[in-house]
Amino acid sequence: MRPRTLVLIAGGAVAVTVVVRRALRGSDERVDLYFDDGSMISLEGDSPEAQRLLPVARDLLSTV
Repeated sequence: MRPRTLVLIAGGAVAVTVVVRRALRGSDERVDLYFDDGSMISLEGDSPEAQRLLPVARDLLSTV
């Protein structure tokens, strides 16, 4: 095989892997909070804190 063909096959395999992993992972929601000091907290979608923030975030995103 030619090197170009091998590169195309490898690139295709990587792309398929990424798509399959994203599809299997589902649409898990989470809330990422970024602060002025550069720190960040990520809240899982099923946490009580995220449950309070997710409706507000959905409302804001629907207006954009």
